[in-house]
Amino acid sequence: MFKRILIANRGEIAVRVIRACRELGVETVAVYSDADRAALHVREADYAVAVGPPPARESYLNIPRIIDAARRTGAEAIHPGYGFFSENAGFAQAVVDAGMVFIGPRPDAIHRMGDKVEARKLMAAAGVPVVPGSPGTLETEAEVRALVEKIGFPVMIKAAAGGGGKGMRMVEHEKDLSSAVRSVASEAQSSFGDGRFYVEKYLSSPHHIEVQVLADGHGNFTHLFERECSVQRRNQKVVEESPSPFVTPKLRKAMGEVAVRAAQAVDYLSAGTIEFLVDGDRNFYFMEMNTRIQVEHPITELVTGIDLVKAQIEIAAGGRVPFKQSELKQNGWAIECRVYAEDPEHGFVPAPGRIDTLRLPEGPGVRNDCGVYEGSEVSSFYDPMISKLVTWGRDRSEAIGRMRRALSEYMVSGTLTTNLNFHRWLMDNPRWIAGEYDTRFINQEYHPETMAAGADFEQLAGLLAAAFAASRGNHRPPQTPAANSGIQRQSVWKTLGRIDSLRR
Repeated sequence: MFKRILIANRGEIAVRVIRACRELGVETVAVYSDADRAALHVREADYAVAVGPPPARESYLNIPRIIDAARRTGAEAIHPGYGFFSENAGFAQAVVDAGMVFIGPRPDAIHRMGDKVEARKLMAAAGVPVVPGSPGTLETEAEVRALVEKIGFPVMIKAAAGGGGKGMRMVEHEKDLSSAVRSVASEAQSSFGDGRFYVEKYLSSPHHIEVQVLADGHGNFTHLFERECSVQRRNQKVVEESPSPFVTPKLRKAMGEVAVRAAQAVDYLSAGTIEFLVDGDRNFYFMEMNTRIQVEHPITELVTGIDLVKAQIEIAAGGRVPFKQSELKQNGWAIECRVYAEDPEHGFVPAPGRIDTLRLPEGPGVRNDCGVYEGSEVSSFYDPMISKLVTWGRDRSEAIGRMRRALSEYMVSGTLTTNLNFHRWLMDNPRWIAGEYDTRFINQEYHPETMAAGADFEQLAGLLAAAFAASRGNHRPPQTPAANSGIQRQSVWKTLGRIDSLRR
């Protein structure tokens, strides 16, 4: 086992890796920008090294500074977390060239799966089903139009080097094609330094379902079942659950086998994720491979009992996957809500700021992977994540009930805005409760302006009265109104959250 590991990341994932290292008896080195000098991951690590100004390209994305920090502190390995350098083959190679271990896949596997077009070709050659679309990258609008004439609308235009929901546009009509092509090419160039793009057929009623894989350097490949990731805004995940309420045992087995085959095709090492699109008839297609730990890995950990971050570290140190596929099973149900400093009522735009008060939920079946503390700042320079709230239950109903309870306890105040009220709304949504949703869910169901406009005067008066009582130190819930009043009884914290929304 390593003696000391540098974590080339920040926020909650850096804290998560530090905790795994501490359990393994491994010392940790944090890196931080000037904006993160007082960040939680800096406080938690054994050592900390400043690597530059707040802009990520001058600090967290500065290869020479990260490598130098590792050398100066005597780190034997570097864990990239997710984002930043986690899927950068050049950084992984730089770590190896510096005589250290990259905790993740080999650089060539990152490179092969990082180019989405080349990954499609590789998967097709390995017998993995891929979404119908362009066989390679396209360069002109004329090429796009020629392909669309063959496969028909709607289509997805995607950046070849994309990821994280960036560089993607869904096009349903011919009139929108030109602007979508220009937009994707521009965003791809600015976000990834690569303006190439490709086109895929947009599937009807699509589900975004991914399968966790784990592989070691001794030829052992396993999958740890699926995660349902279809609750998305701007093609980016907000809520995930495992198992998926849409996946049947037959489909689960087939997707798991294909995911292992995909990992074997690139001689994969460490934890990774094969992402699939599944249509309404449960036909599944390879979308991409994420060659890193996923944001949503906690739900897999809760239903399998496997610590994926510790497994990554042990595999990087030469260890084996300590179990066989036949020994794994899904136990219970887990749900993750990503708590962001963002404003759902205005298109989920980032809304960072200072945290004055922070009350985190606790109790049975609740896990909170948090990267902030009371008094800290959610910076405008980076991803505005506050924490990942995860609940586990014996079944889906219990997991949802625990998430409702946990969200009612969660309180954040300050100069920022959070998406907590969105998550509270979601846990009461009939389609969500029934498990009948796909990637179109938020666009179809969440209309905050309509909800606010539909609130009647009597309900508004009750909310204002509750807020006034709370401000006077009386935190008792309001009396239950008459059955015919049309007012639903709410918890105090949920009520106050709705008041804050009305004030905004």
